Amino acid sequence: MMIAKLDEVFGRDARSRLAEARQPGPEGALAALETFYYAFNHRDLDALAAVWLDDDLVQLSNPLGGVLSGAPAVRDLYERIFTGPARVWVEFGDIVVFTAADAVIFAGRERGEFTAGSATVPLAIRTSRVFIYQPGTGWRLVHHHGSIDDPGLLRDYQDAVAAAAPAGRG
Repeated sequence: MMIAKLDEVFGRDARSRLAEARQPGPEGALAALETFYYAFNHRDLDALAAVWLDDDLVQLSNPLGGVLSGAPAVRDLYERIFTGPARVWVEFGDIVVFTAADAVIFAGRERGEFTAGSATVPLAIRTSRVFIYQPGTGWRLVHHHGSIDDPGLLRDYQDAVAAAAPAGRG
């Protein structure tokens, strides 16, 4: 097991590095992480789905959606985010990486903005992402956890998301 601090920040200028994410070792895992932030910030659902492991037991835990299990549920959430009226961007920094043979955990902070109409809410989210390596497939995301520390910021974010949700989809 190795623990290290990374200087990189992945955000709107992140690159799609899916081919590199097939490589074993920490650099392949880092390519998968960067590809996630490329996909999220460019609203690229295909690249985002390619980063997640296609398995019924993958999990996504976020401040608004609770815990989702399974690749289809994760994809559906991101599709709603990408096609909805709000615009969201995040960058991931202050990263500590925990590396084992076939698993890597990235823990750090996401900062960004949620904008719907004329309302913009800053985002500050504690984030962890767990990737596993599978020969032939490469590094894939199997777990994400995000939480907001500041109760006022969480309330503002919840209110902004509720206001942006189409009727009946709250």
